[in-house]
Amino acid sequence: MSAQNRFLLLILIAILLGAVLGGQFPREALYVKFLGDLFLNALKMVVVPLVIASMVIGVTNLGDIRKLEGIGKRTLIYYLFTTALSVLLGLVLVNLIRPGAGVRHGERLPAARYVVEDTRVRVQDATFEEARYDDRYQVILEDQGIAGVVDPQIPPAPDRIAVTGWREVRTGRPASPAPSGTGVRVDLRVAERVQGKDRPIFEVLTDVLVGMVPTNVFKAMVDMDVLPLIVFSLLFGGVLTTLGERARPVIDFFNGLNDAVMKIVQIVIALAPVGIFALIAARMGASGGWAGFWPELVRLAWYASTVILGLIIHGLITLPLILLLFARRNVLRYVRNMLTALSTAFSTASSSATLPLTVECVEKKNGISNRVASFVLPLGATINMDGTALYEAVAAVFIAQVYGIALGPVEQVIVFLTATLASIGAAGIPEAGLVTMVMVLRAVDLPIEGISLLLVIDWFLDRCRTTVNVWGDAVGAAVVAQYEGEAEQEGMNRDEGDRQDEGMKAKEAE
Repeated sequence: MSAQNRFLLLILIAILLGAVLGGQFPREALYVKFLGDLFLNALKMVVVPLVIASMVIGVTNLGDIRKLEGIGKRTLIYYLFTTALSVLLGLVLVNLIRPGAGVRHGERLPAARYVVEDTRVRVQDATFEEARYDDRYQVILEDQGIAGVVDPQIPPAPDRIAVTGWREVRTGRPASPAPSGTGVRVDLRVAERVQGKDRPIFEVLTDVLVGMVPTNVFKAMVDMDVLPLIVFSLLFGGVLTTLGERARPVIDFFNGLNDAVMKIVQIVIALAPVGIFALIAARMGASGGWAGFWPELVRLAWYASTVILGLIIHGLITLPLILLLFARRNVLRYVRNMLTALSTAFSTASSSATLPLTVECVEKKNGISNRVASFVLPLGATINMDGTALYEAVAAVFIAQVYGIALGPVEQVIVFLTATLASIGAAGIPEAGLVTMVMVLRAVDLPIEGISLLLVIDWFLDRCRTTVNVWGDAVGAAVVAQYEGEAEQEGMNRDEGDRQDEGMKAKEAE
């Protein structure tokens, strides 16, 4: 077995052991969280110098700055095209499978009389049919306009539900309910993680455009805002190409910086199995282990299956076909060389944190030049979100199905356009999809309360869609490289990789 295959096997074992530890012993799993944090911090540590150094080198290697227009145009066309394909696929699947049919968002008893007993609401001559309410739900006293959050510490009974934190529905101010009345409704509430994220898509996209030019480049480094750093690096590298020999010491400095950063990345890669194990175990432990995660996964099995099926089709069929037809690459070899980055994407749920490993795998293992990889990959980690866009399209239609709201062709076209554009504004950080999810729902007037249904298993789906996001970036680098005339370079690297594999096998045989 080659060294690369042994390393990939270690990563697979790390994922399985992490899932077992976090699932079976959730409390104990939290003790290894610091190992995952160390691994994640090590990855984030090199993102900023890697982006700046690699992009400056990539631009200066162009020689003629006008060549940047061609590579930029090809990159954007690829990203928009694949994102649109993923959204279309998600809409087709969610309409065929209809995962929201039969899922309850609550229930309404408009004629039921109720009595408020301290912190409990008891209905008379009626029962609550749903017995699995938790703190994602609220009890609304319809005649009083007062709502309280379901208390998860006291399981609901058929005729009563424990409630805490009474507030007026319209104003949100604290309130004290009358002891009795008529008309009770249980419904989802807006989760705290979603509050404050209700922003129009135009506002988000304009913020992205304005944020592309940083007021303080050092602040952008501290905040790890990749997009403004990309713009600054492009401008800085472009100016260097106009200075002639005076720029040579500066270019040599960035070449040395890039080489040093890539050496650090190789050191971090060696720690990947331990870090991945800790990240998976700690996240499973934080969700309550199998007891907390599995029931919700079963409850939303059709929704989760629809999202995962869409990601599988896009990741294992659509993108490989693009890689084969447009990049002329050996798909199995290419994906094998990307497995370290893809497994890290799954464990970190962050395209930006995975960027150093993505660059390492694309350049060193798959033979894509730094000129292409340094432009395509950082930009992709910021704006190319195939998996996120697919998830948002599925989630929006799923919520409409749960609430019994019919989305016609016009509304679904709006979902298609909004999900495609909103994914551009999503930063490569965990759960950025929540921000854009609110935009998609608002675009077709769907209740954002429905997001509360998805949050319990969203952390798992987030890892799945981030993996597809990173895979899409890697395929994009190969496609752009092909159209930049780098097929011959691929062959040279492929032959060199084969020779290295043969040399390693010969040493093992000795």
